[in-house]
Amino acid sequence: MFLSADKIHDGKKWLPQNTVIEVDESGLIMAVHPHLAQENIQHYPGILCPGFVNVHCHTELSHLKDAVPEHTGLTQFLQQVMQRRNDYSEEQKATARQAALQELERNGIIALGDIANTTDTLALRQSGNMHWHTFVEAIGFVPERAAHSFDYAQQTRAAFALQKNDKKILQQSIAPHAPYSVSQALFQQIAAHQSGKSISIHNQESAAENELYQSKTGAFLPFLNGIGIDYSSFTASGKNSLPTYGEWLSADAPLILVHNTFSTQADIDYAQAQFPQLFWCLCPNANLYIENTLPNIPLLQASDARICLGTDSLASNHQLSILAEMRSIQQYYPQIDWETLLRWATYNGACALQMQASIGSIEAHKKPGILWIKEDDSLQKLY
Repeated sequence: MFLSADKIHDGKKWLPQNTVIEVDESGLIMAVHPHLAQENIQHYPGILCPGFVNVHCHTELSHLKDAVPEHTGLTQFLQQVMQRRNDYSEEQKATARQAALQELERNGIIALGDIANTTDTLALRQSGNMHWHTFVEAIGFVPERAAHSFDYAQQTRAAFALQKNDKKILQQSIAPHAPYSVSQALFQQIAAHQSGKSISIHNQESAAENELYQSKTGAFLPFLNGIGIDYSSFTASGKNSLPTYGEWLSADAPLILVHNTFSTQADIDYAQAQFPQLFWCLCPNANLYIENTLPNIPLLQASDARICLGTDSLASNHQLSILAEMRSIQQYYPQIDWETLLRWATYNGACALQMQASIGSIEAHKKPGILWIKEDDSLQKLY
């Protein structure tokens, strides 16, 4: 098959006019031709681009769609999720997860960075055609419980590691949940036992997180107290959360910072210098849903941050669509062009999940999926 379009984005940039993609029936890119005199070229009005990469999602929480009110702030949102997540039968949860998978694939997502606290998504990973990197979250704010929390995460990760599928990529690693839910001891245990493994962490999603680390005050104290967590041993660093916990992680490991809604220039400068394999994952619709605010994306751009995109969960979003995330960014930051947004949604996401050898860009010998963004802004998956 020979494909052309009004515009073709190869995952990194717009390709010259008259570029033709040669692809076989399986979706494998055979060649990218700058120009081709061929009679049977299929031309698509609109844009062709690689399949989208959703770097941050919680398919485990798909049953909580519309269950949590909007604009409550992060601590109230977390309380609602903890209170409501087990109010459903296992059948209801499984049905919701399967529907979420179908929605992800329908929305052109070819690879997923998925957050797991349990093994509930094991069957989901084996079905469908998406590539997966499962980030098994370790949670534990009490230092004395660090070994227990890590052991549980290790057992969960081991269950995912047993899965094999020769038709798609299945990866897994242990990741700290967030600075307000992981002790220094647990951070260090994760770093020590996972040298070189990708780590994802919810970063600076609320102003209260920085306040906790700066002065041991703010909304997270009543939150932790309300769920019975003893935070007496926690000592404020006098700094924001990122430059504090960043010292407890390996600088060599690929790191994905997720949300970054309240990251400052100093935070960005620190992280850019500290972590050579750093990615900033933005989930704008979830930020609007929970805190009704957005990260300072131009600040990240000015710092040459490698940005990628995620959807978060259906507990904090109305849909699982990377295209919808791009639209929201451009609505609030119209100066960010589609060439940039498509790079974040495809190649940068693939690099963040360490899958760029197979997906993320339209290049010979890759199988990245090919999406058609039509002139009416609807989306169709061609391969």
